[in-house]
Amino acid sequence: MPDLQYFDYGEKEIQWLKARDPILGAAMDEIGHINRPVIPDMFTALVNAIVGQQISTKAQATIWNRMLEKCSFITPESLRAISAEELQSCGISMRKALYIKEIADSVLKGSLNLRLLQTMSDEQGIGVWTAEMLLIFSLQRPDVMSWYDLAILRGLRMLYHHCKITPQLFNKYKRRYSPYATVASLYLWAIAGGACQHLVDYQPKKAALKKETELNPLN
Repeated sequence: MPDLQYFDYGEKEIQWLKARDPILGAAMDEIGHINRPVIPDMFTALVNAIVGQQISTKAQATIWNRMLEKCSFITPESLRAISAEELQSCGISMRKALYIKEIADSVLKGSLNLRLLQTMSDEQGIGVWTAEMLLIFSLQRPDVMSWYDLAILRGLRMLYHHCKITPQLFNKYKRRYSPYATVASLYLWAIAGGACQHLVDYQPKKAALKKETELNPLN
């Protein structure tokens, strides 16, 4: 069993973000260092990202462990060998199960080369959000922040007391965090998950439900 690896960042990134944004910096001090696991193998990381789309980190870990019990190793071959129904029984939707099966088949047939993801169009590839998660949690790219991630938007609302994050607001914060937007994303995810208990989400519930419907195609 290989040693668990975490997204690599340190004092350089922390001090740079704190100097650029004291509000984020205060939250970073409160939360402390974040050990977020990464998966060097791109196929395994891709499946993990699909499993984790718009569910909690805890739920993702539970489902992932169930999948490992069935497959031992997450490879295109091991996923081809089990049915979509068996995958669904681990706790994911049938749409996600079928998507994972389709990805495994595409890799085995050679029609999807994960190493070429960055040169593909959205139609040829696997979707913007999933590709962004691969850039973070497999390739450890330092400057990724996803507009398509509900928890990122929630973290921004909570941290800066916004009722709504517009594309203009999002881009303002992304520019502020660059070139270490990925590290900022780690903290926004933590904030969205309740790491700073005094922060609340200011978005009206109806708007939150509409946004989730728009951005959550695989559930």
